[in-house]
Amino acid sequence: MKRLEVAVNTMRTGLSVALLGLILTGCAPHRIRYYQLSAFPSGGAVTSAGPTVVVGRIATAQALQDGRIRYHEGPNEVGAYEYHRWTDPPGVMVREALVHALRASGKFGAVQDATSSVSGDYSVRGKLLEFAEVDNPGIQTRVSLELEMREVKTGKLIWNKLVTHDEPAAAKEVTDVVKSLDQNLQTVLKDSVTGIEAYLAAHPAQGN
Repeated sequence: MKRLEVAVNTMRTGLSVALLGLILTGCAPHRIRYYQLSAFPSGGAVTSAGPTVVVGRIATAQALQDGRIRYHEGPNEVGAYEYHRWTDPPGVMVREALVHALRASGKFGAVQDATSSVSGDYSVRGKLLEFAEVDNPGIQTRVSLELEMREVKTGKLIWNKLVTHDEPAAAKEVTDVVKSLDQNLQTVLKDSVTGIEAYLAAHPAQGN
C-alpha cells in the first residue's frame, strides 16, 4: 500500500513539474513591445512668402497596415515580428514625418495635413512600398517611398519621384532594426523634399 502511495505522489509531482514547464515555456503570455520614430528635427524658420503645401495620404501595402515590424529573408521569404509593433501604422508615421520635413526646410509658407480645412497651392501624397528589415546581404533596412505633387487649382501632376534607400543595421536585435529604419526614413525624406524644392525653384511661375 505504501509503495502505491509513493508511486501516486511521484506521478503527481511529475505532472506538476511538467505543467509548470509548459506554462513557463509555451503558455506564458507574451508582452507586445511598441516602437515609434524619433521626433523629426524642427529645422529652420518657415518662409511666409512661400507656397502652401497640403500633405495627403501615404498609402501602404496591405502587409504593412497591421503595424507589425516586417522582415525579408532571402529573395522570397517575408515575415513579421509578432510581438514587435509600431505605435501607429507606417503610412501614418511617414505622413507625419513628411509634414515635419517640409516644414523644417523653411521653403514654404505653410505645410498642412490634408485633414485640415486649409486650401493649399500644391498637394503631396504618395505610397510607401517598402518599410522593412532586409537580411540579404547582412542586416539592413529598406525604405521605398513614391511621392507625387499636384497643383491644387488644376489637379495637374507636376512632379513625382521614387526614392529607395538601404541602411545598415548595427545588429539583428529589433531595437537596432528600428533605429536603422528611423535613420533610413529621414534620409529618404530629405532626398524627397530636396526634389520638391528643386522643382519649385525651377518653376517659380507655378509658385504662390
